Amino acid sequence: MIPAEDGGPALGELLDFAHRTAGDPGILARLPRRADARSWISLPAPGGGEAWVIGWPPGAETGWHDHGGSYGAFATASGLLRESSIAVELPTEGWRVLELADGVDRSRDLFAGRGRAFGPHHVHQVVNPSRTECAVSVHVYYPPLPLMRRYTRDGRILRLSKIEQSQEW
Repeated sequence: MIPAEDGGPALGELLDFAHRTAGDPGILARLPRRADARSWISLPAPGGGEAWVIGWPPGAETGWHDHGGSYGAFATASGLLRESSIAVELPTEGWRVLELADGVDRSRDLFAGRGRAFGPHHVHQVVNPSRTECAVSVHVYYPPLPLMRRYTRDGRILRLSKIEQSQEW
């Protein structure tokens, strides 16, 4: 379990929150649904963190990104999400292009009711692989996301493409 140095919630607390929220029909009903793009609503989260309920139309994806040093969790409320991640801690500063070693790629399918927690150096992409079904998920972060680094990926080459500040999303 990773508690924040400032006494923030542990990873397990964030994952429990994501699961409880993903199972709350009243909260999920507040999410506007779009057929052409992801939609979301924000929620307060444990310990002063932030949470998002996200709607995923068929084929929607995040692209490769990290969470600016925040740790967190997410749970699928409905549908299926596929997460691809890199199982190696990347440096957060001083690079633009990295060649990844063989064997660092991970993939998991998260069906409704499934979730996962992650640490502050997690790099991943999430996609709704369905061609016909929408998905809904709950994501929670602590501390609130200060920024997100966006990456492009070409085989083993990972490039830092953009750093987004919180006011940009």
